[in-house]
Amino acid sequence: MTTPNLYSRFNPEELILRDELAIDRTLLANERTFLSFLRSGVALFIAGVSMIHFSEQAWFAFIGFSCLPAALITTAIGVQRYRKMDASISLVRKKLGIRPAAGITS
Repeated sequence: MTTPNLYSRFNPEELILRDELAIDRTLLANERTFLSFLRSGVALFIAGVSMIHFSEQAWFAFIGFSCLPAALITTAIGVQRYRKMDASISLVRKKLGIRPAAGITS
């Protein structure tokens, strides 16, 4: 099932600077979200390694070992969500004929 393009109702000639900046803000929000997923993945990985290294009890080591796949899953979800949203943003920009702002690549 395909979702209709929500931006098809807008005429590219009628867009003003505010609309173009809104798309840029969406791109930056997507990047911030991606970085937060990466930060969470790294934190889980470091916590897991630390728990494994310093554990003296089996249950504590088990929690540490469970943090490692959770870190990989969190990072993979972040990458997948970022790519999906970036493709959507690029499609909207291409359809509306908006060039990326200076320093922003997508």
